[in-house]
Amino acid sequence: MPDGTPLFSEMFEPPGRGNSARFVFLDPRSGDFYPDWDGAANDLVAVLRAEAGHNPHDRGLTSLVGELSTCSDDFRARWATHNVRQHRTGAKRVHHSVVGPIDLTYEAMELPADPGLTLNAFFAEPGAASADALNVLASWAATHDQASASHG
Repeated sequence: MPDGTPLFSEMFEPPGRGNSARFVFLDPRSGDFYPDWDGAANDLVAVLRAEAGHNPHDRGLTSLVGELSTCSDDFRARWATHNVRQHRTGAKRVHHSVVGPIDLTYEAMELPADPGLTLNAFFAEPGAASADALNVLASWAATHDQASASHG
């Protein structure tokens, strides 16, 4: 799968609009997508806190934090804890509406040529059910893209 769009396809629908923080805190489907929603929410806020520390005058980030603080009690409570940490490696479980549960490991890699950008790579154990689910998801995405192109 060349990019994460099929895996995170639900995140690209309103109200998330491709933003993981909006998806987690403003979209009720995120609780189904992330079986460990509390862990995902805590991790996301910690990363946003760290980014706010690195870029305190970033208008987009400030606007996002303001929007989430206004619209989500869950976000507001987590933001108030001042938890800050980077997540460079770990495990993530998602439940995709098309293929079901997927267990992944991930690594976050800084891009030296583009300071401030990070590439997140997700992996499924070869031969595991999650790898099969990713293959089915890639096939679904290709079929979905072809159908969209023929109707567009």
